[in-house]
Amino acid sequence: MSLLAPYRVLDLTGPLGFLTGKIFGDLGADVIKIEPRGGDASRRLPPFLENGNGSPPSLNWLAHNANKRGITLNLQSERGRDLFLRLALDADFIIESFPPGVFEQVGIEYESWQHRNPGLILVSISPFGREGPYKDLKGSDLEIMALSGAMSLAGEQGGEPMRVSVPQTPMWVGAEAAMGALTALAYRSITGRGQRVDVSAQVAVMAALAHAPAFWDLNRVNPERAGVFVTGRSVSGAKMRAMWPCKDGWINFIIYGGAAGRHTNQQLVAWMSEKDLAPQWLKEIDWTTFAVTNITQCEVDRLETPIRKFFAAVTKDEFLEAAIKRQMLGYPVATVADIYRHPQLRTRGFWQDVSDPVSGLTLKYPGGFAVVNGERLPIKCAAPQIGEHNEEVYAE
Repeated sequence: MSLLAPYRVLDLTGPLGFLTGKIFGDLGADVIKIEPRGGDASRRLPPFLENGNGSPPSLNWLAHNANKRGITLNLQSERGRDLFLRLALDADFIIESFPPGVFEQVGIEYESWQHRNPGLILVSISPFGREGPYKDLKGSDLEIMALSGAMSLAGEQGGEPMRVSVPQTPMWVGAEAAMGALTALAYRSITGRGQRVDVSAQVAVMAALAHAPAFWDLNRVNPERAGVFVTGRSVSGAKMRAMWPCKDGWINFIIYGGAAGRHTNQQLVAWMSEKDLAPQWLKEIDWTTFAVTNITQCEVDRLETPIRKFFAAVTKDEFLEAAIKRQMLGYPVATVADIYRHPQLRTRGFWQDVSDPVSGLTLKYPGGFAVVNGERLPIKCAAPQIGEHNEEVYAE
């Protein structure tokens, strides 16, 4: 279970890099979260959410700093830098998310460690990377999602670009940084040398664009946002609905061609027929030859009209059950409550109870991201209190 047990990670990140350290901790590494003496600012709730009665730490902090030990350290002081350098001599990884150049400004030069700890891997996470014209710019989730191109594809056609309300950037860059760090570890196993891994959040979020960049390469056309519809499947310019209102929420479903799509369409019509909700003309379509490449908007609208009426009378659970049974493409759009009660996650032991020593509450944590040899990666400890492990870490 402790796949990375031999390795030590010094985590100097803010929210943009929390997940990277969390992934290492889930995999069994000894992750030491380093904070200023008063604690990381992200521990505290935003002022408009505080209740004035000793508000608990933010859920973002609690969720992304479990499986870590915690110490405090003042990198602005000479003693603090000396302590940090001593820890760095025995570390395998340092993860930091300071603005480019700040890490070096406090007197900590990665290159100067090469002869003292040649295997050390430094992972630097920033909004736009350590090189290029944007390297010195700050960037919140809003700016990074916009400049990555992701927001250009989200929102209503002709409307403003949109982003998901909960910040997504830390998830994308956190996972990319962990992969980069482990790639550097593989290199070290061959050469014995560490590397500096430069991770741009902007570039990491580009992975969310999926196939969109290929549109220009192939057709010299940039895809445009279309709300609950998808474009680019028909040369006629027809758009197809991707999100459908159902009895208790929303369903994701698209009328596809190809082998998988034809099977899905055939099964959907069979299901509608069993409920006496499929018009005769829909039953008579030869789905074995159906394609969407040249389909017109009028044809799409005709197909979607009875399907929309059918989905309006179906619950999300009913759709999911039928999709699994009939091997159909599509899925319900899950809320947080839906995810929590999902039978697949419960059966796989995804949710884990962890006691929080500060509040005294038992918190429900999403478990480790993988099952290894039949056992889920465990949440071994809650996020640390401020300076909780100072004595034990400095005594090691």
